[in-house]
Amino acid sequence: MYSSNLTGFILAMVSSAFIGSSFIIKKKGLRKAGVNGPRAGSGGYGYLLEPLWWIGMLTMIIGEIANFVAYIYAPAVLVTPLGALSIIVSAVLAHFMLKEKLQKMGMLGCLLCIVGSTVIVLHAPEERSISSVEEIWALATQPAFLLYTASAVATALVLSLYCAPRYGQTNIIVYIGICSVIGSLTVMSVKAIGIAIKLTLEGTNQAGYLQTWIFAMVAITCIIIQLNYLNMALDTFNTAIVSPIYYALFTSFTILASAIMFKDYSGQSAGSIASELCGFITVLSGTAVLHSTRDPDTPLITDLYTPLSPTVSWYIQGNGELWKQKDEDGSTPSFITNVRQDYFK
Repeated sequence: MYSSNLTGFILAMVSSAFIGSSFIIKKKGLRKAGVNGPRAGSGGYGYLLEPLWWIGMLTMIIGEIANFVAYIYAPAVLVTPLGALSIIVSAVLAHFMLKEKLQKMGMLGCLLCIVGSTVIVLHAPEERSISSVEEIWALATQPAFLLYTASAVATALVLSLYCAPRYGQTNIIVYIGICSVIGSLTVMSVKAIGIAIKLTLEGTNQAGYLQTWIFAMVAITCIIIQLNYLNMALDTFNTAIVSPIYYALFTSFTILASAIMFKDYSGQSAGSIASELCGFITVLSGTAVLHSTRDPDTPLITDLYTPLSPTVSWYIQGNGELWKQKDEDGSTPSFITNVRQDYFK
């Protein structure tokens, strides 16, 4: 069982390296796409024609595949917190490739993430033995997890339909909040699919169960939603801020969802649970330090529901008289002259 956790740990490390790199590559692609058309943060999809963005997507897919396999061999409470390593990769690469300076306190944040991740690995619970996808379905349909699922979906709907149009461009929690709550459901469905594939490869075919395909459809839907809002967050805010906040919220919701659905902490001693929580808090502290040492990007658009007030501009004509124009149509007079400093002498 411990060798299974070790396999999951190694795969999670590989996943973090690829996913951390993908943040930077996709960000560069989004910047290039934003030069020639509407930015993703403003609802544009020009990045779909940018090769660099697709390279970043391929890198992320490789990382997610490694992450997917890691969930087969290790519990979510072990694999998910190790995503902090992707923050370190992202912060270091952003320092060199995006010129987003990593300060000394940011380096301390990276160290805290490593220490916290080590504590989590040492005290991670054993993976629960599951014999069929029907058993996973029974876990997913228990009242406690159904209540969590309903709450997550309701939260995502409120954030996407009400908060995103009004505050998405100025409040980083809106886009990342949607990614995080939906992401916790993604992890649960992905883990279910992974276990089904593992059982099938071992000789017990799970493809004939309807529940397997339901989990697959849920996973695909959630992944599409995550990618859409993650792109919007990356294009609107600083990468070094998006990464740690996304990690903190996503990991918190995922650990909560996994604890409810799979009962990961069942049978663990109070000391092991406390140690793992301390490790997680240490990782969160590291992400907070990284966040505090970064300067956010200036938002491109303010509240979309705030009406634009017309402005009044004053221009000086060549004869020294003032000419006033109400800038409602954005036009400017063609007879504006440059006022030289010696004109007033």
